[in-house]
Amino acid sequence: MTDLSKYRNIGIFAHVDAGKTTTTERILKLTGRIHKLGEVHDGASTMDFMDQEAERGITIQSAATTCFWDDHRFNIIDTPGHVDFTIEVYRSLKVLDGGIGVFCGSGGVEPQSETNWRYANESEVARVIFVNKLDRLGADFYRVVEQIKKVLGARPLIMTLPIGTEDDFKGVVDVLTKKAYIWDDSGLPENYSVEDVPADMADDVEMYHQELLETALEQDDDLLMAYMDGEMPSLEDVKRCIRQGTIKLDWFPTFCGSAFKNKGIQLVLNGVVDYLPDPTEATKQPLTDEEGNETGEYALVSVDEPFKALAFKIMDDRFGALTFIRIYSGKLNKGDTVLNSATGKTERIGRMVEMHANDRKEIESAQAGDILAVVGMKNVQTGHTLCDVKHPCTLEAMVFPDPVISIAVAPKDKAGMEKLGIALGKMVSEDPSFRVETDEDSGETILKGMGELHLDIKVDILKRTHGIELTVGKPQVAYRETITREVEDSYTHKKQSGGSGQYGKIDYRIRPGEVGTGYKFTSTVVGGNVPKEFFPAIEKGFKSMMETGPMAGFPVLDVEVELFDGGFHAVDSSAIAFEIAAKAAFRQSMPKAGPQLLEPIMKVDVFTPDDHVGDVIGDLNRRRGMIKDQEKGVTGVRVKADVPLSEMFGYIGTLRTMTSGRGQFSMEFSHYLPCPQNVADEVIAEEKAKKEKK
Repeated sequence: MTDLSKYRNIGIFAHVDAGKTTTTERILKLTGRIHKLGEVHDGASTMDFMDQEAERGITIQSAATTCFWDDHRFNIIDTPGHVDFTIEVYRSLKVLDGGIGVFCGSGGVEPQSETNWRYANESEVARVIFVNKLDRLGADFYRVVEQIKKVLGARPLIMTLPIGTEDDFKGVVDVLTKKAYIWDDSGLPENYSVEDVPADMADDVEMYHQELLETALEQDDDLLMAYMDGEMPSLEDVKRCIRQGTIKLDWFPTFCGSAFKNKGIQLVLNGVVDYLPDPTEATKQPLTDEEGNETGEYALVSVDEPFKALAFKIMDDRFGALTFIRIYSGKLNKGDTVLNSATGKTERIGRMVEMHANDRKEIESAQAGDILAVVGMKNVQTGHTLCDVKHPCTLEAMVFPDPVISIAVAPKDKAGMEKLGIALGKMVSEDPSFRVETDEDSGETILKGMGELHLDIKVDILKRTHGIELTVGKPQVAYRETITREVEDSYTHKKQSGGSGQYGKIDYRIRPGEVGTGYKFTSTVVGGNVPKEFFPAIEKGFKSMMETGPMAGFPVLDVEVELFDGGFHAVDSSAIAFEIAAKAAFRQSMPKAGPQLLEPIMKVDVFTPDDHVGDVIGDLNRRRGMIKDQEKGVTGVRVKADVPLSEMFGYIGTLRTMTSGRGQFSMEFSHYLPCPQNVADEVIAEEKAKKEKK
């Protein structure tokens, strides 16, 4: 199939437990892709195929599948909702043209849906909204629509209205055609009848119908003028206008239903076909130079252009390494040789497969707009660009957040040691937000990730998938150091020992930088007291020391170094002499510059039933939390706070005890702040004790 207008590359994303995976299951059933429905709560859904996913009832990695609806080809990616795996959502959005944002009818706009919505806005992905779970207690479609406006600042365009609520939820009214879709009690998605609008809803439907027409026709002045003069636009014209506004992100067509009860999904699928962009209409991917700056050119989605594709995910399974790629332009055939512009090496395309969760179907060729997996690529990593050997180019790369939490692990036996290295190598290439380091002093393996659950799952995968038993240390926080005062100082490095000596003198100032600027080096030397060719060596010397701060050896943030004078010797001065001088200068001056320990602060969002709000706030205060906001919902209260990560370990246990198991929370890294003195003293003492032990 080469008609690109019939392609829809879409992702399904939402907060944990809003019903993404169930919605995907229903879509697969309706499109004839699967014949028996699997339920998440039974651990039997098609898309959650990892053991860990089936057990916990959550999605951990995004899974891809392809299906057909109304002659259109859908490439669907089901993404995780849990905050520790946001990376999966981020990289999926990067290669999709449209999305379905799923919101829970009773939970509304939850913390993780905000984060995912923000990512989708940054990637400029057009979306339709599906308000799910309208059969649940406390479900209220109109309240969720208000929250979407208020919390997300988005403009929902209401396409369907619910008939009945909670247990009486029977079906939906299509606002555009003013027809009611009513499902019977058999629970089968195909058993519905199209009827007239129920009498008690006629006025509401008329009102929303008018609003829909007036909003849609904003896109076309001629049609709007004609409508004002009493001329009704055709259904095709209205749909064309809605589509235009959706692609421009002016609004988001909003549907409602219950995926679990099989009600309302067909209209969402029609909405995807009618309103979401095909690959040629979606936001174009910018091309960049080697430094990662945009060149002002874009990858045109066309089969006739030279080949360009982005590798967005690497997955290791029993058949070998799979590289998921999205093709933006050109064609790809089995046996082709492509260039990886990140490494400058070429790769030969062996087997290509179309994925359906963890099943695969071999294909011979693919083209612009396709999402597929290639088996057995050697040096490709997430975010690399694959392109035509004769037309090298680089697509905008992906930016991944830094991990905030780490644990030390050690295999229980020697056999595990060898296996661990190989297994971790595979896992790091699969998940860019997961990092591994070896502590040089103790020889321990340090795993770094986005949260406790993230690392918990990684340890579980090492144990089950790779058969490695581990001893796990307690979680460590990624502290940082900075300085608070400006220091002006001088250092001379002199060494005389037969033959040519070493000489380098530098006069410099070290001062605190702006927050978030990292390390900055400037030179104001005049009159050639320090020749220009030694500046890079001095800069390198200081920079290499930024990894270990003066207090407890944590990396240093936000420091400016200014070189304003110095001296050199015509024979004895060399780059190495000045580099050594800079390193020693750092050791000499940093302790004088009022060093300070910084700790990671997390943005914490806690949901609690009304009767436990006091306990939750009291507990967050004890954890040195700053309460930012309280928001009352129908079923409880959301408390937003900034809390140091070091105080949040094991929080889920405490929260469940306090709220009789009804509380939930999510957290993500926000910023670094100075540690209180008593906390800093403890951390420094602990680090010293560790070093002495070694």
